[in-house]
Amino acid sequence: MARAFPLAGLLRLRRIHQDQAAGELAAANAAVRAREADRGATMGFLDRSLSRVDSAQALSAVAAARASSRSMLRELEALETRSRADLDRAQAEFSAARARTISLEKLEERHTAAVQVEDLRTEQLVLDEIATNARPPRGKQT
Repeated sequence: MARAFPLAGLLRLRRIHQDQAAGELAAANAAVRAREADRGATMGFLDRSLSRVDSAQALSAVAAARASSRSMLRELEALETRSRADLDRAQAEFSAARARTISLEKLEERHTAAVQVEDLRTEQLVLDEIATNARPPRGKQT
């Protein structure tokens, strides 16, 4: 039996792909958290802003600010939705990469176990041979 795992190169490549997918997943998680924080900060700012309307100009300015704020919130929500979609895609890619890696890792474990069994069998054969040759022949004991 081959001593080295014959698919070791492929396993290394799969682990690299898994690591890349994990990095993309981490970046997607960070993007979602950042978008949530941006939206939360904007909502907090809007909640704290007081509008004092004492003229028609002030009313127009408040209306324009609210329209702008609604537009900005829609944009932030769209970015958050896109970030969540990217997160879902990254999670799916990571899961697929992990599944491909796990299958090869299991093959590697089986290979390692088979090599160990073969090593033990060979060692036992050597020990049996030594024990057989160490016994004096029957009838010629000293």
